[in-house]
Amino acid sequence: MGAALSNLTEGANGSTIGPGLGDIPESCVACVFLYLTPPEICNLARLNRAFRGAASSDSVWESKLPSNYQDLLDLLPPERYHNLSKKDIFALLSRPVPFDNGNKEVWLDRDTGRICMAISAKGMVITGIEDRRYWNWIPTEESRQVDQRTHLHMAILYMFVPRLTRLSRFHVVAYLQQIWWFEVDGVVKFHFPADVYTLSFRLQLGRFSKRLGRRVPNFEHTHGWDIKPVRFQLSTSDGQQASFECCLDETEREDANGNHKRGCWIDYKVGEFIVTDSEPATEVRFSMKQIDCTHSKGGICVDSVFIIPSDLRGRKRRGVLKKP
Repeated sequence: MGAALSNLTEGANGSTIGPGLGDIPESCVACVFLYLTPPEICNLARLNRAFRGAASSDSVWESKLPSNYQDLLDLLPPERYHNLSKKDIFALLSRPVPFDNGNKEVWLDRDTGRICMAISAKGMVITGIEDRRYWNWIPTEESRQVDQRTHLHMAILYMFVPRLTRLSRFHVVAYLQQIWWFEVDGVVKFHFPADVYTLSFRLQLGRFSKRLGRRVPNFEHTHGWDIKPVRFQLSTSDGQQASFECCLDETEREDANGNHKRGCWIDYKVGEFIVTDSEPATEVRFSMKQIDCTHSKGGICVDSVFIIPSDLRGRKRRGVLKKP
């Protein structure tokens, strides 16, 4: 096959003797690109001028954007996207777009162009969060593993470099020392495109600190999560509901790779909901509760809630476990 491709571009003496890839009309290449993923398009753009031109076509990149991508652009200052090509808009939206005072982020999955969302613990209502005897906000350096690139050409690079995993999504997480009534609630209203979405909480038993440059686990406050299960719930404005219960501290259990779950960020799947149209906006309410006051519980970090297309959740993310 390699010889056959070589014959398309070179003759016996290295000279061109027939049609080659460079002779394919740009419009034909663009038609092919409609069926490829954004990373595949950018890789092929390096072949020649026709492929490079097709890879910059607005018609190609508009097909990769969700139908309501303007809703995402409306979260940004107009000067950030004014006069940008569709390719540059895709690059811009493939990076987190903050809203609600930075407590929520929305972005496009760079392989599929589908909408994903994260809600920080600061964007939720946490019972007792004002009382420092119970809760504290602690910074985490894990969320800084991906550089915050400010220029558009760097945003394009960000789309196609190997995927970097941020273990915690935001710069600050809520850490519970001890409480009897554990309750976390949240709500988001957004124009989600038609899709099936999974909502999950990202939690970690224990906390980490740095000592001599090393990440050191601390479980001194971790207790009470093996006695009664935590109840996770979600509901939508069109009447969909889902719930899930589990004990968070199962110290005897390990994940599929033989790692203990204490000290790991774990995504707890609450359930799925279906959106059939981006209009009207879908309101999603979610909660996590353990309100049996016969015992206290503590030593847990609450990072965020994720809402992502369900079939994207199966992707392996280094350092993050999934349950169930």
